[in-house]
Amino acid sequence: MQPKALGASTFSIVYGHFKDKKMRFFKLLISTLICISTTAQADRIKDLVDVAGVRSNQVVGYGLVAGLSGTGDGRDLRVTGQSLTSLLSGLGVSIDGPVSEFDLGENLIRLAQQNATQPLQTDNLASVMVTAEIPPFAKPGQRIDVNVSTVGTAESLRGGSLILTELYGIDGQVYAMAQGALTVTGISESAAGSSIEIGVPTSGRIPNGAIIERLIETPFETADHFVLNVRDADFSTTNAITQAINSTYGQGLATPLDAVSIAVVAPSDLVQKVSFISEIENMDIDPGEPTARVVINSRTGTAVINRSVRVAAAAVSHGTISVRVDAFNEVSQPGQPGAINNVGDTVGVTNAEIAIEEPLSNMFIFESGIELQDIVDAVNQVGATPSALIAILEALKRSGSLKAELVIL
Repeated sequence: MQPKALGASTFSIVYGHFKDKKMRFFKLLISTLICISTTAQADRIKDLVDVAGVRSNQVVGYGLVAGLSGTGDGRDLRVTGQSLTSLLSGLGVSIDGPVSEFDLGENLIRLAQQNATQPLQTDNLASVMVTAEIPPFAKPGQRIDVNVSTVGTAESLRGGSLILTELYGIDGQVYAMAQGALTVTGISESAAGSSIEIGVPTSGRIPNGAIIERLIETPFETADHFVLNVRDADFSTTNAITQAINSTYGQGLATPLDAVSIAVVAPSDLVQKVSFISEIENMDIDPGEPTARVVINSRTGTAVINRSVRVAAAAVSHGTISVRVDAFNEVSQPGQPGAINNVGDTVGVTNAEIAIEEPLSNMFIFESGIELQDIVDAVNQVGATPSALIAILEALKRSGSLKAELVIL
């Protein structure tokens, strides 16, 4: 059987269970979403590549969230109290002891020093990690979103506000400052020994919660060329992009470096460079055929098979064995026919019945070069469950009949 020309879409197999009243086992419903086109579908270069150096940068910082309703770290995390002490000291507020000996007598000085060694009450305060992502070409003064997550024993961040926090890059420099009220979607409540939790109340988000303070330098403005990196390494796609650029703007302008990178000569003028990259990004090409791949999620019983998957000649037989154990309680009374003890007390007896069922299963044959639709039809005919289909695909791969990469999540 010759493979048919299929379109660029992947095939999704969705499984559902239906209970048969007579057989008492689940059948499989496979719905195949197939988009078939007679010609190859072109993709924009923008959707296939990234421009080297044009990337986002992650920043991180440690801060405090105040204003919690008793759901903070408390005394369980000493670093929270130490952070509060350091913060207040920076603001000119001293809580470690007396301001001066002139203001307080010796007894009060001694008392203040003793209190300084006691951990602070931080039930309304939580230590948090603040993370954000600075987009490429972001300028000082622009705002970005930040994510806030607890690092201690705080139960919830609902109702809290992040105190001014510095966000550092990998080079140790401060690139943004974050502050503001948190948006927390999760909620947690407990009372009388019972508790309920919806979502994750220990993490939140501050939209536009950070202001960029430092510009991240990029070689884009000064470089005499730029590099396009294909997201999925493929020599065919790299060659197609190179030919499309050279055929439009002249031979030798684009040079493939490997299966990922393409070096392109750029105009020296910045305005022309931006316009040139914009035109290249919107060019349409026919990318290479994707690698044959079957992705299986064993937890949800989901399998996704792309259009390049082929199966060599193979015969498959699959059957399932079901074991049913029924337990029922009976009462044995003295003097009753068939009773265990004719003299004595009434006792409870538990009996069990065990039955093993192995339904008949037919063998089906995969011919060489068979396509996805034929695989789906064959599996539907035997009524395989999601777990059975996964077992069949794994067995085909191990036997060498499945001509695809098998990815199990």
